[in-house]
Amino acid sequence: MTRSRAQETNVCGVTAAIAVIDGKWKTVLLWLLESGPHRPGELRRLLPGLSEKVLTQALREMEADGLVHREVHDGLPLKTVYSLTAFGRELSEALAPVSDWGHRRLEKLAEARSAS
Repeated sequence: MTRSRAQETNVCGVTAAIAVIDGKWKTVLLWLLESGPHRPGELRRLLPGLSEKVLTQALREMEADGLVHREVHDGLPLKTVYSLTAFGRELSEALAPVSDWGHRRLEKLAEARSAS
């Protein structure tokens, strides 16, 4: 799905929701930010394999979509903190049943593998 799909208004609701969480890292970032605000360095330490460039891009897209709030604190060095907006929390809550379904699917897959 292309990034432009997140801006379309003539699509079904599921497509509109998936467009803003599409990608390898956005759902994980949403999950981590549920626990509270995080600095970008903290997020990178929690997600080995996530480059600074990709993290910055994902957070900027999530900010543009209204899911996260970026707060820059004055001082040297500058301190940037990301947190979920109310809209981001709402999406996170809406995804909880999907997450539960995913866990049940993984359990079925594991059972099928152990039975073979």
